[in-house]
Amino acid sequence: MSATTTVTHITANTAIPAAIGSYEYYLNDQARSPYTIKAFMSDLRLLASYFPEDRTLGAVTTADLNTFFEWMQNERGVPCSPKTLARRITTTKSFFRWLHKSGTLLVDPAEKVVQRSATSPLPTILTEDEVQAALLAADRYRRKSKPDARPYTLLYLLLTTGIKKSECLGIHSNHIDLENPGGAIVFIRYASPVNRYKERKLPLAEDWIPVYEEYIAQYNPADALFPWSPRRLEYLLEDISNDAGLTKHLSFDMCRWTYAIGEYRRGVEPDKIRQSLGVSKIQWRELLLKLRQLSGESK
Repeated sequence: MSATTTVTHITANTAIPAAIGSYEYYLNDQARSPYTIKAFMSDLRLLASYFPEDRTLGAVTTADLNTFFEWMQNERGVPCSPKTLARRITTTKSFFRWLHKSGTLLVDPAEKVVQRSATSPLPTILTEDEVQAALLAADRYRRKSKPDARPYTLLYLLLTTGIKKSECLGIHSNHIDLENPGGAIVFIRYASPVNRYKERKLPLAEDWIPVYEEYIAQYNPADALFPWSPRRLEYLLEDISNDAGLTKHLSFDMCRWTYAIGEYRRGVEPDKIRQSLGVSKIQWRELLLKLRQLSGESK
Protein backbone atom coordinates (compact mmCIF):
# COMPACT_ATOMS: atom_id res chain seq x y z
CA MET A 1 0.00 0.00 0.00
CA SER A 2 1.42 3.39 -0.93
CA ALA A 3 1.87 6.33 1.42
CA THR A 4 -0.87 8.22 -0.44
CA THR A 5 -3.56 5.60 -0.09
CA THR A 6 -2.72 5.17 3.59
CA VAL A 7 -3.33 8.85 4.45
CA THR A 8 -6.28 9.84 2.26
CA HIS A 9 -8.37 10.63 5.35
CA ILE A 10 -5.62 12.71 7.00
CA THR A 11 -5.24 16.45 6.42
CA ALA A 12 -3.10 19.21 7.83
CA ASN A 13 -5.92 19.82 10.31
CA THR A 14 -5.73 16.28 11.71
CA ALA A 15 -4.51 15.96 15.32
CA ILE A 16 -1.13 14.27 15.80
CA PRO A 17 -2.40 11.10 17.60
CA ALA A 18 -4.79 10.22 14.76
CA ALA A 19 -1.99 10.47 12.20
CA ILE A 20 0.26 8.25 14.32
CA GLY A 21 -2.26 5.41 14.07
CA SER A 22 -2.27 5.64 10.27
CA TYR A 23 1.52 5.71 10.21
CA GLU A 24 1.56 2.45 12.15
CA TYR A 25 -0.63 0.85 9.45
CA TYR A 26 1.77 2.18 6.82
CA LEU A 27 4.83 0.68 8.57
CA ASN A 28 3.08 -2.68 8.79
CA ASP A 29 2.27 -2.49 5.09
CA GLN A 30 5.96 -1.94 4.43
CA ALA A 31 6.81 -5.15 6.34
CA ARG A 32 8.94 -3.28 8.84
CA SER A 33 10.26 -5.24 11.79
CA PRO A 34 7.82 -5.50 14.75
CA TYR A 35 10.62 -4.18 16.97
CA THR A 36 11.11 -1.15 14.72
CA ILE A 37 7.39 -0.42 14.67
CA LYS A 38 7.15 -0.75 18.46
CA ALA A 39 10.05 1.67 18.95
CA PHE A 40 8.68 4.16 16.40
CA MET A 41 5.22 4.15 17.99
CA SER A 42 6.71 4.73 21.45
CA ASP A 43 8.73 7.66 20.10
CA LEU A 44 5.73 9.22 18.37
CA ARG A 45 3.45 8.80 21.37
CA LEU A 46 6.01 10.74 23.40
CA LEU A 47 5.98 13.44 20.70
CA ALA A 48 2.17 13.61 20.78
CA SER A 49 2.11 13.83 24.58
CA TYR A 50 4.39 16.87 24.48
CA PHE A 51 2.00 18.97 22.40
CA PRO A 52 -1.53 20.08 23.36
CA GLU A 53 -4.14 17.46 22.41
CA ASP A 54 -5.65 19.72 19.74
CA ARG A 55 -2.33 20.55 18.04
CA THR A 56 -2.74 19.71 14.36
CA LEU A 57 -0.12 18.39 11.97
CA GLY A 58 -0.04 21.61 9.99
CA ALA A 59 0.59 23.68 13.12
CA VAL A 60 3.84 21.91 13.99
CA THR A 61 6.93 23.94 13.07
CA THR A 62 10.65 23.20 12.93
CA ALA A 63 11.11 25.41 15.99
CA ASP A 64 8.50 23.32 17.84
CA LEU A 65 10.37 20.12 17.09
CA ASN A 66 13.74 21.56 18.10
CA THR A 67 12.18 22.73 21.38
CA PHE A 68 10.71 19.26 21.90
CA PHE A 69 14.09 17.56 21.47
CA GLU A 70 15.76 20.09 23.77
CA TRP A 71 13.09 19.36 26.40
CA MET A 72 13.47 15.64 25.98
CA GLN A 73 17.25 15.77 26.32
CA ASN A 74 17.68 18.35 29.08
CA GLU A 75 14.39 19.24 30.76
CA ARG A 76 12.20 16.14 30.88
CA GLY A 77 13.95 14.70 33.93
CA VAL A 78 14.22 11.23 32.38
CA PRO A 79 17.64 10.05 31.11
CA CYS A 80 17.89 10.05 27.32
CA SER A 81 21.04 8.50 25.88
CA PRO A 82 22.58 9.87 22.65
CA LYS A 83 21.50 6.67 20.88
CA THR A 84 17.88 7.04 22.02
CA LEU A 85 17.82 10.72 21.09
CA ALA A 86 19.18 9.95 17.63
CA ARG A 87 16.53 7.26 17.11
CA ARG A 88 13.72 9.57 18.19
CA ILE A 89 14.90 12.25 15.78
CA THR A 90 15.03 9.63 13.02
CA THR A 91 11.49 8.51 13.88
CA THR A 92 10.16 12.07 13.80
CA LYS A 93 11.87 12.82 10.51
CA SER A 94 10.50 9.63 8.99
CA PHE A 95 6.97 10.42 10.20
CA PHE A 96 6.84 13.96 8.82
CA ARG A 97 8.61 12.97 5.60
CA TRP A 98 5.85 10.40 5.05
CA LEU A 99 3.19 13.07 5.61
CA HIS A 100 4.96 15.47 3.26
CA LYS A 101 5.45 12.94 0.44
CA SER A 102 1.80 11.90 0.66
CA GLY A 103 0.72 15.52 0.15
CA THR A 104 -0.78 15.90 3.61
CA LEU A 105 1.74 18.61 4.48
CA LEU A 106 3.06 21.13 1.97
CA VAL A 107 6.17 21.71 4.09
CA ASP A 108 8.10 19.12 6.09
CA PRO A 109 8.82 20.72 9.50
CA ALA A 110 11.30 17.98 10.45
CA GLU A 111 13.45 18.33 7.34
CA LYS A 112 15.73 20.95 8.90
CA VAL A 113 15.92 19.34 12.32
CA VAL A 114 19.56 18.39 12.78
CA GLN A 115 20.19 14.67 13.12
CA ARG A 116 22.36 13.86 16.13
CA SER A 117 25.20 11.38 15.94
CA ALA A 118 24.89 8.34 18.19
CA THR A 119 28.04 6.42 17.41
CA SER A 120 28.54 3.93 20.21
CA PRO A 121 31.94 3.33 21.86
CA LEU A 122 34.55 1.29 20.05
CA PRO A 123 34.15 -2.46 20.61
CA THR A 124 36.68 -4.54 22.51
CA ILE A 125 38.65 -6.97 20.35
CA LEU A 126 41.20 -9.70 20.99
CA THR A 127 44.83 -9.23 20.09
CA GLU A 128 46.54 -11.96 18.08
CA ASP A 129 48.24 -13.25 21.25
CA GLU A 130 44.88 -13.35 23.05
CA VAL A 131 43.29 -15.23 20.15
CA GLN A 132 46.02 -17.87 20.35
CA ALA A 133 45.74 -18.09 24.14
CA ALA A 134 41.96 -18.58 23.90
CA LEU A 135 42.29 -21.24 21.21
CA LEU A 136 44.93 -23.10 23.21
CA ALA A 137 42.68 -23.03 26.27
CA ALA A 138 39.75 -24.32 24.21
CA ASP A 139 41.94 -27.01 22.66
CA ARG A 140 42.94 -28.32 26.09
CA TYR A 141 39.35 -29.45 26.62
CA ARG A 142 39.89 -31.88 23.74
CA ARG A 143 42.88 -33.42 25.52
CA LYS A 144 41.25 -34.10 28.88
CA SER A 145 40.50 -37.59 30.21
CA LYS A 146 36.92 -36.94 29.10
CA PRO A 147 37.52 -35.12 25.79
CA ASP A 148 35.22 -32.24 24.91
CA ALA A 149 35.48 -30.70 21.45
CA ARG A 150 32.60 -28.28 22.05
CA PRO A 151 34.61 -25.24 23.32
CA TYR A 152 37.04 -25.30 20.39
CA THR A 153 34.31 -26.01 17.84
CA LEU A 154 32.30 -23.01 19.03
CA LEU A 155 35.17 -20.55 19.50
CA TYR A 156 36.97 -21.27 16.25
CA LEU A 157 33.70 -21.10 14.30
CA LEU A 158 33.00 -17.64 15.75
CA LEU A 159 36.52 -16.35 15.10
CA THR A 160 36.59 -17.56 11.49
CA THR A 161 33.07 -16.59 10.38
CA GLY A 162 32.11 -13.55 12.47
CA ILE A 163 28.55 -14.79 12.95
CA LYS A 164 26.29 -13.30 15.62
CA LYS A 165 24.99 -15.20 18.64
CA SER A 166 21.48 -15.50 17.18
CA GLU A 167 22.93 -16.81 13.91
CA CYS A 168 25.07 -19.35 15.73
CA LEU A 169 22.05 -20.60 17.66
CA GLY A 170 20.10 -20.81 14.39
CA ILE A 171 22.55 -23.18 12.69
CA HIS A 172 21.16 -26.66 12.16
CA SER A 173 23.28 -29.69 11.40
CA ASN A 174 22.05 -29.73 7.79
CA HIS A 175 23.28 -26.15 7.32
CA ILE A 176 26.87 -27.46 7.28
CA ASP A 177 27.97 -28.65 3.84
CA LEU A 178 31.33 -30.43 3.89
CA GLU A 179 30.92 -31.71 0.32
CA ASN A 180 30.64 -28.32 -1.39
CA PRO A 181 32.97 -28.37 -4.46
CA GLY A 182 34.53 -25.02 -3.52
CA GLY A 183 35.18 -25.99 0.08
CA ALA A 184 33.11 -26.59 3.20
CA ILE A 185 30.49 -23.93 3.92
CA VAL A 186 27.85 -23.04 6.48
CA PHE A 187 24.44 -21.63 5.50
CA ILE A 188 23.26 -18.74 7.66
CA ARG A 189 19.48 -18.71 7.39
CA TYR A 190 16.60 -16.68 8.85
CA ALA A 191 13.00 -17.68 9.43
CA SER A 192 11.56 -14.18 8.94
CA PRO A 193 11.30 -12.86 5.34
CA VAL A 194 12.28 -9.41 6.68
CA ASN A 195 15.79 -10.74 7.40
CA ARG A 196 16.28 -12.67 4.18
CA TYR A 197 18.93 -10.19 3.00
CA LYS A 198 21.13 -11.40 5.87
CA GLU A 199 21.14 -14.98 4.61
CA ARG A 200 24.47 -16.08 3.20
CA LYS A 201 26.96 -18.91 2.68
CA LEU A 202 30.22 -18.63 4.59
CA PRO A 203 33.38 -20.65 4.00
CA LEU A 204 34.57 -22.84 6.84
CA ALA A 205 38.25 -23.06 7.80
CA GLU A 206 39.77 -26.37 6.73
CA ASP A 207 41.34 -26.97 10.15
CA TRP A 208 37.94 -26.49 11.80
CA ILE A 209 36.52 -29.56 10.04
CA PRO A 210 38.37 -32.27 12.08
CA VAL A 211 37.30 -30.63 15.36
CA TYR A 212 33.73 -30.34 14.09
CA GLU A 213 33.74 -34.05 13.28
CA GLU A 214 35.04 -34.81 16.80
CA TYR A 215 32.25 -32.68 18.21
CA ILE A 216 29.58 -34.44 16.12
CA ALA A 217 30.89 -37.83 17.24
CA GLN A 218 30.76 -36.75 20.89
CA TYR A 219 27.39 -34.96 20.99
CA ASN A 220 25.54 -36.16 17.88
CA PRO A 221 23.20 -33.13 17.75
CA ALA A 222 19.91 -34.11 16.16
CA ASP A 223 18.86 -30.69 14.91
CA ALA A 224 20.45 -27.48 16.22
CA LEU A 225 24.23 -27.55 15.90
CA PHE A 226 24.58 -26.16 19.44
CA PRO A 227 21.46 -27.39 21.30
CA TRP A 228 22.00 -25.31 24.44
CA SER A 229 20.64 -22.04 25.74
CA PRO A 230 22.35 -18.76 24.80
CA ARG A 231 23.41 -18.33 28.42
CA ARG A 232 25.03 -21.78 28.50
CA LEU A 233 27.16 -20.95 25.47
CA GLU A 234 28.08 -17.59 27.00
CA TYR A 235 29.28 -19.44 30.10
CA LEU A 236 31.33 -21.69 27.83
CA LEU A 237 33.11 -18.67 26.33
CA GLU A 238 33.60 -17.29 29.83
CA ASP A 239 35.24 -20.55 30.92
CA ILE A 240 37.61 -20.37 27.95
CA SER A 241 38.43 -16.77 28.83
CA ASN A 242 39.22 -17.67 32.44
CA ASP A 243 41.29 -20.71 31.47
CA ALA A 244 43.27 -18.59 29.01
CA GLY A 245 43.97 -15.98 31.67
CA LEU A 246 42.37 -13.19 29.67
CA THR A 247 41.47 -9.93 31.37
CA LYS A 248 38.76 -9.36 28.75
CA HIS A 249 35.30 -10.93 28.97
CA LEU A 250 35.18 -13.19 25.91
CA SER A 251 31.83 -12.90 24.14
CA PHE A 252 30.08 -13.55 20.84
CA ASP A 253 30.30 -9.86 19.98
CA MET A 254 34.02 -9.72 20.75
CA CYS A 255 34.64 -12.70 18.46
CA ARG A 256 32.61 -11.04 15.70
CA TRP A 257 34.59 -7.83 15.89
CA THR A 258 37.90 -9.71 16.14
CA TYR A 259 37.00 -11.52 12.92
CA ALA A 260 36.02 -8.27 11.19
CA ILE A 261 39.16 -6.36 12.16
CA GLY A 262 41.28 -9.32 11.12
CA GLU A 263 39.71 -9.34 7.66
CA TYR A 264 40.07 -5.56 7.38
CA ARG A 265 43.75 -5.59 8.34
CA ARG A 266 44.39 -8.37 5.83
CA GLY A 267 43.14 -6.05 3.10
CA VAL A 268 39.88 -7.83 2.32
CA GLU A 269 37.58 -5.65 0.22
CA PRO A 270 35.28 -3.75 2.64
CA ASP A 271 32.09 -4.70 0.82
CA LYS A 272 33.10 -8.35 0.99
CA ILE A 273 33.49 -8.00 4.78
CA ARG A 274 30.06 -6.35 4.90
CA GLN A 275 28.50 -9.25 3.02
CA SER A 276 30.25 -11.80 5.25
CA LEU A 277 28.86 -10.07 8.33
CA GLY A 278 25.38 -9.91 6.80
CA VAL A 279 24.78 -6.22 7.49
CA SER A 280 23.04 -3.61 5.36
CA LYS A 281 24.90 -0.81 3.61
CA ILE A 282 23.43 1.68 6.09
CA GLN A 283 24.65 -0.32 9.11
CA TRP A 284 28.02 -0.79 7.42
CA ARG A 285 28.81 2.94 7.50
CA GLU A 286 29.23 2.94 11.27
CA LEU A 287 30.90 -0.47 11.33
CA LEU A 288 33.48 0.58 8.74
CA LEU A 289 34.19 3.78 10.67
CA LYS A 290 34.88 1.69 13.78
CA LEU A 291 37.14 -0.71 11.89
CA ARG A 292 39.15 2.24 10.64
CA GLN A 293 39.42 3.64 14.15
CA LEU A 294 40.42 0.26 15.56
CA SER A 295 43.15 0.13 12.92
CA GLY A 296 44.42 3.54 13.97
CA GLU A 297 43.26 5.29 10.82
CA SER A 298 41.79 8.75 10.76
CA LYS A 299 38.06 9.15 10.19
